[in-house]
Amino acid sequence: MSFYLSRCPYGSAPPGLQETHSTQCPLLQRRGAISYDSSDQTALYIRMLGDVRVRSQVGFEPDRRGSHPYLGVDFRTLHSRAESAGSIPARRIRRLFSFQRHLLSSRLLRGAPHLNTLHILDEDYCGQAKCMLEKVGTWNFDIFLFDRLTNGNSLVFLTFHLLNQYGLIELFQLDMVKVRQFLVLVQEDYRNQNPYHNAVHAADVTQAMHCYLREPKLAQSLTSFDILLGLLAAATHDLDHPGVNQPFLIKTNHYLAALYRNTSVLENHHWRSAVGLLRETDLFSHLPAEDSLGIERQLGSLILATDISRQNEYLSRFRTHLDENSLCLGHSSHRHFSLQMALKCADICNPCRPWELSKQWSEKVTEEFFHQGDIEKKHKLEISPLCDSEANTIASVQIGFMTYVVEPLFAEWARFSDTRLSQTMLGHLGLNKASWSAMEPEASGSSEEGESEPTRATEEPSSRALSQGSQES
Repeated sequence: MSFYLSRCPYGSAPPGLQETHSTQCPLLQRRGAISYDSSDQTALYIRMLGDVRVRSQVGFEPDRRGSHPYLGVDFRTLHSRAESAGSIPARRIRRLFSFQRHLLSSRLLRGAPHLNTLHILDEDYCGQAKCMLEKVGTWNFDIFLFDRLTNGNSLVFLTFHLLNQYGLIELFQLDMVKVRQFLVLVQEDYRNQNPYHNAVHAADVTQAMHCYLREPKLAQSLTSFDILLGLLAAATHDLDHPGVNQPFLIKTNHYLAALYRNTSVLENHHWRSAVGLLRETDLFSHLPAEDSLGIERQLGSLILATDISRQNEYLSRFRTHLDENSLCLGHSSHRHFSLQMALKCADICNPCRPWELSKQWSEKVTEEFFHQGDIEKKHKLEISPLCDSEANTIASVQIGFMTYVVEPLFAEWARFSDTRLSQTMLGHLGLNKASWSAMEPEASGSSEEGESEPTRATEEPSSRALSQGSQES
């Protein structure tokens, strides 16, 4: 098997390497990776962080075409934390386990015995994870625990399980090795140094999407093709997210903003990145070209719907359908629109989770916001809304988000799907908002010390009770 350093957007291979491999047979190319002959379906992908020779170690990269004249942010290290001397990076450990599992599954598919004793520890983790997957349809599914049990591979394990559970791998005659390769690449292309927009968030959204797909109104109407699209869109909806928002990319003249003309910049990038991985792994190469292109287009339509700047547009259309009772799920276009709304709900469902989970997500997303604000301050840029740690608190950010974004969306979703799960989500949303409201006076120094703790303590039992209401029957 021949390996070579493929083309990387941040730098090129040394001249020697270029000359050495210029005459070799065409190989599968990918950015920032070691690649291999595409005919070898059982080979492992090895993800790399890019050409570090052209990057500094402090979170910034040299000026590049289309970037801000004095600000070039290395998004791979934007949210990274310094590790203690002599420690083994957690990402390296997770990758080791990921590749070990991948290699083991490849050998088993070929009927070859495994020789690595490391699988004993691996299977122990897998056993606990499998127990959790038996309850993957419950709304109080703890994705943080599941990610720990899978050594940081929650997105791969969960998505593969759901594709298999729905019978999609067999129905669409998908190559299991290609599916595994695709999911590993998707997970690796998420920047897990981001506090919020990382592979765990993608796994959480995928699990929420599964819960919505099982709701009676959708389960009775959606086709297997719809379900496949919904799961793939959920898993890839934030692929390669840089950890900053669209206004930041625009104001710094980032090349992505120029490429997509300041319109749904991140969402277009997520979609195109997902399409790149689909083509790289040839996941749908056995289908007619027209069908493959159709999958890519509809996948893009779903991912683009998650653009929060278009929230009112989609919500208004959804509300009109419900008011006029004109949403007919027998029509493919209406089913697709319902998938768009389901993905939008899954993407921002954190405030509707039980308090113990919701609070962790709130802290993570606010950390990411505030870090961006700190960078904007440092370089004397206009601070983006919600990103100023001096003017906002976690509680104030969450209360505003729940009031103006989450509540209107989930109120309409409950009209569309008036089920036990919908009422459970609205119940959690109300309790979580009350908990943050109780903390806000304390954060601003206008209330007595310790006032919020008794309030939260009295609300958590109710929140836990609600979480049991949406479990699988």
